[in-house]
Amino acid sequence: MTATTDRRPAPASPPSASAAAATAWGGLLLRIHFYAGILVAPFLVVAALTGLAYTVTPQVDRVIYGEQLLVDEVGGPTRPLAEQVAAARSAHPDGTLATVAPGDGDTTTRVVFDVPGLGEKQHTVFVDPFTAQVKGTLTTWFGSTPVTTWLDDLHRNLHLGVVGRHYSELAASWLWVLVLGGIVLWWRRQRPGVGRLRRLFGPDLTARRGVRRTRGWHAATGLWLAVGLLVLSATGLTWSRYAGENFGAGLDALNSRSPELSAVLPGAAATSTGTGHHGGFPTAAGDATPVDPALTDPVLAIARDAGLHGPVEITPPADAQSAWTVTQVDNVWPVRKDRVAVDPATSTVTARSDFASWPLLAQLSSLGVQAHMGLLFGPVNQILLAALAVGLLCVIVWGYRMWWQRRPTRTDRRAFVGTAPARGAWQRLPGWGIALGVPAVFAIGWALPLFGVTVLAFLALDLAIGAWTARRGKAGDVSVASSVPGR
Repeated sequence: MTATTDRRPAPASPPSASAAAATAWGGLLLRIHFYAGILVAPFLVVAALTGLAYTVTPQVDRVIYGEQLLVDEVGGPTRPLAEQVAAARSAHPDGTLATVAPGDGDTTTRVVFDVPGLGEKQHTVFVDPFTAQVKGTLTTWFGSTPVTTWLDDLHRNLHLGVVGRHYSELAASWLWVLVLGGIVLWWRRQRPGVGRLRRLFGPDLTARRGVRRTRGWHAATGLWLAVGLLVLSATGLTWSRYAGENFGAGLDALNSRSPELSAVLPGAAATSTGTGHHGGFPTAAGDATPVDPALTDPVLAIARDAGLHGPVEITPPADAQSAWTVTQVDNVWPVRKDRVAVDPATSTVTARSDFASWPLLAQLSSLGVQAHMGLLFGPVNQILLAALAVGLLCVIVWGYRMWWQRRPTRTDRRAFVGTAPARGAWQRLPGWGIALGVPAVFAIGWALPLFGVTVLAFLALDLAIGAWTARRGKAGDVSVASSVPGR
């Protein structure tokens, strides 16, 4: 007999502990990314579409309200502010003078009145600074025109009030999870070595049509958008209902809010601890404390001498013990947000707050809000936001397309969409991962309440699907066993 060589393959060695842990983490992350993408994506679609509409509001305002917002002809000396305020008062005799924003360049002067019954909204009279001619009156909200206010309301709460704010907070609470999770998953798919970065940032155009090519477009585009989407997520959360309150509490704990500007005149007793209306300053407190419009000109001159150039807002004093306040409102980079309190009786600046002296978190929060609104870099900011919105919509469409492309197509296993990644990955995590991960999820859920609630909802859904699948499996086993002869 001749000896034969045993060519059976050697048994595979068990994976190392680190490899097993990496596989478990990857499986868990893939399942989270899958469920979050399927269930949260509709909210992100609405946020992207409404945000895309909001990006063009400056241009829309100029088209619809150009007669009010813009002067007929730029040139010559401007009329005194007192004359412009008097013209506005003649056209709008009701209400209390709230702020005056002198025209800058080709824009009209805005004279704003608080009117009982309007709530947070106001009436703004637009005056040509070169002729003192009234150009019109609009109902505004924090300086926004009716169309901008409508689109802003659509983006924030779908015109559903407080209840509608939940949709945008939910989208912002999960956007950062989807972005970071997608980056990790895409990184894990790339082979180490030369060309890894190129493969990360570009789809594989050589791949055949199907889920692999779609995944490449989905992941690579998401990677290009990652920084912008993370900024939108963070800034959106800062003014959300629940997470925004926690963010504000954190700023208070760190003493990182924008500092208040004291409007109390030297030697006068403080009569109010609040910061006032529509921008943090006191406003005229009714007819009992009449405001002399003639003082707007010397107040503005004193503020200009103090270095407050560019667009500004002048706020009358709340009472006889308070100063006038002037604040820069230039939100285009580099921003100008300095503020001064002015006593026209002595022609002095009684208090000052410069943007450069704000706490870092207050500065970043302010800049982030302006970037989110498309104001920080002017038209460039608008274009970037529009590109982010369109790109996010494409990423979502490709994500749903992958779900459909991964569907079983065999006759005995046909399904409309693909199945979710395998369950139970968390059970294979190392002990330290569970010990650190569970408290971390609870902490994030506390800081972002809608994230925490939906995590619990996803977990309940996953358990329900697992129980239903297990029941179907047992029923199938019984059916097969009963059909076998002799059983």
